Amino acid sequence: MGLLTELRDSISRAASSLFSEQDPKRIGIYGPPNAGKTTLANRIARDWTGDAVGPESAVPHETRRARRKENVEIERDGKSVQIDIVDTPGVTTKVDYTEFLDHDMEKDDAVRRSREATEGVAEAMHWLREDVDGVIYVLDSAEDPFTQVNTMLIGIIESQDLPVLIFANKIDLEDSSVKRISNAFPQHETVPLSALEGDNMDEVYDKIAEYFG
Repeated sequence: MGLLTELRDSISRAASSLFSEQDPKRIGIYGPPNAGKTTLANRIARDWTGDAVGPESAVPHETRRARRKENVEIERDGKSVQIDIVDTPGVTTKVDYTEFLDHDMEKDDAVRRSREATEGVAEAMHWLREDVDGVIYVLDSAEDPFTQVNTMLIGIIESQDLPVLIFANKIDLEDSSVKRISNAFPQHETVPLSALEGDNMDEVYDKIAEYFG
């Protein structure tokens, strides 16, 4: 009887462990267009999986559909955290096709791109309200963070009670000011980095593990 009891308890513990495992948390990467969201998503994905999430471009709204990289396992201090990265389209209040004409696009292509970008904004908002467990908010540290879009999105994230990290990207640029971003949203932690150059990525991964682990 003792052996049977021990075996039954062992099976029970194994089953309990199996069914208590949680799915990876979905972490949405949000922010305005051209803040470096996809560059950051690709940096994280390549560092931990060897694969990229999507193409990068200096043209606004290169990402017009949310892209997801699943089961990204980040190891820090002997522990690991598993997340799904959701790279979302840049959110803006208006997408004007004329901004694409400055990038040598034909009018028809510019109109199509602006329509797709508008649909992408709606998709990003849907993900935010329904399908993410935490947010990485990426801002260009060389740009003014005090915009209607940033204030609105941070407010929505807070109303959803989602954990959020603000990443002050592009610290490699001469006009970068991390303090300007931390002053804009003092209620949230701001982490400086350059996703393009890979600067300060150790702290980035430490904070991701801390906030989303």
